Amino acid sequence: MTVQIAVRLPNDLVTYVDRQVQSGLASSRAAAVARALELQRRREIAERDAAIYLAHGEVEEFEPMIAHLSGSHLDLD
Repeated sequence: MTVQIAVRLPNDLVTYVDRQVQSGLASSRAAAVARALELQRRREIAERDAAIYLAHGEVEEFEPMIAHLSGSHLDLD
């Protein structure tokens, strides 16, 4: 099920979304926005999981991943 919503985006983000559609990387504006939100949601879940590992001291094999996730930001451009 999907729900239609209205959002206001800065011009530069609309231009980016439109480029995604024009280049075929997204089938529609809605698909491009949904993909970006899904990527952000996955990132937040990964950061939460990394924090859990860190809090429980189970980090040796995950240290490179945790360092990467905690120190980087998703750049959609």
